[in-house]
Amino acid sequence: MKNELYPWLEGVWSQWKHNLDIDQFSNVSLLVGASGLGTNELVRKLSLAIMCTNQTTEPCGYCHSCNLMASSTHPDYHLFRPEKEGKAISVDQIRQCNKLAQESSQLSHARLIVIESAHSLNESAANALLKTLESAHSGCFFVLLTDKLNLLLPTIVSRCQQWSIPTPSSQQVTDWVQKETRKACPQYVAHICNYEPLKTRDFIESDQLARYQDIESYFLKYLQGEESWSSTVATLNKEPELTLTWIWYLISDAQKWHFQLTGEQATPGSEQLSALRSYDCLYKMNVALTNLMQQLKSSSGLNSELLIANWLIEYEEDTCL
Repeated sequence: MKNELYPWLEGVWSQWKHNLDIDQFSNVSLLVGASGLGTNELVRKLSLAIMCTNQTTEPCGYCHSCNLMASSTHPDYHLFRPEKEGKAISVDQIRQCNKLAQESSQLSHARLIVIESAHSLNESAANALLKTLESAHSGCFFVLLTDKLNLLLPTIVSRCQQWSIPTPSSQQVTDWVQKETRKACPQYVAHICNYEPLKTRDFIESDQLARYQDIESYFLKYLQGEESWSSTVATLNKEPELTLTWIWYLISDAQKWHFQLTGEQATPGSEQLSALRSYDCLYKMNVALTNLMQQLKSSSGLNSELLIANWLIEYEEDTCL
């Protein structure tokens, strides 16, 4: 049974392990960390430890509970998440969760309820869960996961012992990814992947580096009048959520160049972009781009090609210097 953790998770695990050893692990915990940090792996390790009937901090691997966990059939382990990606956790799901929390353990041991994407709780669901968290039984553990703490009700947060996974540095991410993939990984890749090691590894393994470089080069050529408006719109409209995020990082880094605030993680074309546009122009471009990205994220029915076209027209050379 594999129980190794990613290195950036070890700090929180050591504290959890200590609390398990002294029988002081909180009945209601909230784990905060970006999805690309692999927080679910930390919760998986905790789940195996809590459900094992022979040991306190590591699963023995051979007791009945460990066997049930290995086959994903343990009657006292329950996982709740949005039924569809991007959807809310419904009040009906939480009512079922609350019912399970009130029941006795079927194996006369601990019960564990894990709620992934806890920020997806709708208002009714959050209020229903709150009542259960306030009176959690000693033998029942709740673990909530989120990468958007600001979207959780403050009353939910206040009932939890909160744990946060620190974001690794660009050098730490780069070193780990290069070791894992045995491929070159420039530090700026960690930067545009929000310093999330798993996201950065996927970026390198899926050979997106060349595509990023092409997008960056294409955008810079457009600003210099070497590429047409229509072809640039078409290029950016291929997976717009991804390409626009890359352009956002490029413009943000170019803003930093105006104040000499960049480092080795700066995107390669950002210095050139800073010479092409003033700071004020870059600032306005990025504010408009941020609004555009939020629009596209909040509504799938919008015409991304039209919105990108309008954004580019607004900041052509003769109107933004």
